[in-house]
Amino acid sequence: MERYIREFTEYLVAEKNASPHTLESYLNDLSQFEEFLKQSGHAGESTDFKLESIDRLAVRSYLGFLYDKKFSASTMRRKLSTLSSFFRFLCREGYLSNNIVKTVPAPKMENKLPSFLSIDEMFRLIDLPRGEGFLVVRDRAILELFYSTGVRISELVSLKTEDLDLATHMVKVLGKGGKERVLPFGRKCVEALEKYIRVRSEKLSATKTSSEFFFLNHRGKGISTRGVRKIIGKYVTTGNFPGKVSPHSIRHSFATHLLEGGADLRSIQELLGHSSLSTTQKYTHLTIDKLVDTYDRAHPRAKE
Repeated sequence: MERYIREFTEYLVAEKNASPHTLESYLNDLSQFEEFLKQSGHAGESTDFKLESIDRLAVRSYLGFLYDKKFSASTMRRKLSTLSSFFRFLCREGYLSNNIVKTVPAPKMENKLPSFLSIDEMFRLIDLPRGEGFLVVRDRAILELFYSTGVRISELVSLKTEDLDLATHMVKVLGKGGKERVLPFGRKCVEALEKYIRVRSEKLSATKTSSEFFFLNHRGKGISTRGVRKIIGKYVTTGNFPGKVSPHSIRHSFATHLLEGGADLRSIQELLGHSSLSTTQKYTHLTIDKLVDTYDRAHPRAKE
C-alpha cells in the first residue's frame, strides 16, 4: 500500500497543488486507515494485502472504530473524504475498478456552533502579551494578525516577509487549494507588526540564522502550527478564559464580530476564503442567538 500512497501524494502535489498542511492531513488519515486494516484483520494475515481485499465492510468497521475512539462526526467525515479521494485516484489509475468508499454513508454532522470570544474577551486576550522581549512582541503580533484578518493557522505560519505590506495595510495569504487572497488589517495590527519586525531582525542577527518565514520561533526558524497553538493555549490559561479557546476560535470571533458590526455574508466569505457561502452562513446562527438573548432581556412582554 505504501507504493499507492506515494503515487497519490505525487498526484496531490503535481495536479492538485496541495499545501504541506493538506498533504500531512491526508497522509495521517491514510496511515491510520492502513494501521486499522492490519490490526483488525481486514487486511488478512499478510501485511502485504491486496487492494481488492478492502471492501465496504472494512470501511464501515473503520468508521465504527473511529466512533468508539470518540472522534467527532466532522473528523470522521473528513477521514472518509480522504479515503474516497484516495480510492478515486486508484480507480483513475486503473488499480481498482470501483470506488467502494463512495457507497459508505458519511456520519451525520452535529448541529454544533463554533466557539468564539466576545469583543471584550478578544481585546483582553490580545492585551495579555506584555513586555519588550522577542517572544511577547511576537505573540502580540500573532494575536493581532489573527484577529485582524481571520486567517487560518496554516496560513499564518506559511506567511513570508514579502507577503505583508504595512504601507497599504494588506497581507497576501495562500489558502486551501492554493487559492490566494489579499486581506486588510487595521492600525493596531500595523503597530504590532512594525514592533515585531524590529525584534525579528535582532533575533536573526543574534542567532545568525535566516528564514523566509515571517513568524519565527525562539531559535530563529519558522514557527510551526504546534508552536502557535501552544502560544494561544498559554495566554488562554493565563487569562482564565472559559471553555475551549483555540486559534480557530479567534477566526470565528473575527467573523462573528464582523457580522455583528454590519458586514454582509458575501464579504465575510471572501475574507475567510470559504468556497461556499453555506459554510459562512453558520455565523448567522450566532448573531440570531444574540438577538434572541437581547430580546428576552429587553422586551417587556418577553419577561411575563
